[in-house]
Amino acid sequence: MSGIGAVVTDIEGTTSSIAFVREVLFPYARRALPGFLQEHHDRPDVAQWLRRVAEETQQSADDLDGITETLLAWTDADRKHTALKALQGMIWVDGYEKATYAAPVYGDAAEALRAWHARGIPLYVYSSGSVPAQKLFFGFTEHGDLRPLFSGYFDTETGGKRDAASYRAIATAIGKPAAELLFLSDIVEELDAAREAGWRTVLVDRRSDYPEARTREAANGHPRVERFDQIAGL
Repeated sequence: MSGIGAVVTDIEGTTSSIAFVREVLFPYARRALPGFLQEHHDRPDVAQWLRRVAEETQQSADDLDGITETLLAWTDADRKHTALKALQGMIWVDGYEKATYAAPVYGDAAEALRAWHARGIPLYVYSSGSVPAQKLFFGFTEHGDLRPLFSGYFDTETGGKRDAASYRAIATAIGKPAAELLFLSDIVEELDAAREAGWRTVLVDRRSDYPEARTREAANGHPRVERFDQIAGL
């Protein structure tokens, strides 16, 4: 795969297990949320989000118990609310810094990312998680701090990951022709959107995340690998 000017990678299911966010981060944030709010509700960066929740739900800003219950209900409903995501991110910082857990980046991904960076290939992240959450994830991995490997980060503020316009916007931000950009993801529909925007693509189809291999029609024409070290020409 020659002529690659930059690599953009997804996170969940690509550089790391899908299960980590679902089975570790979200349960930790739910358990820690009530105590975190009790201890830090007066912090300006926390208080601003609590006020936003109160305004949107027409609760009193002083009703911390009620706001907490609302946030727990949103957590259980997997609601993608900005305030909830921001507060979860703050809680995850605490968990990472206390070494309660570390981000389980696959060894082959960490090794390949380091090798590509050493060869001068710019690396970027595009994930549905917020940019601060992405930086936190790669800052506290089982393979150390990987943030120095990356030249930039993109989240859904750029646009939806199944929308070709998002990849056009990222190409503009990176400053390279779409044909020189490679997107790595475990989601075929995301790869479809990147390909529509003129990008090159690779489907990362890990057995630990997808027990039934996605081949032929299921891969929809995207080159398929099970590990980063199988990506030819990089």
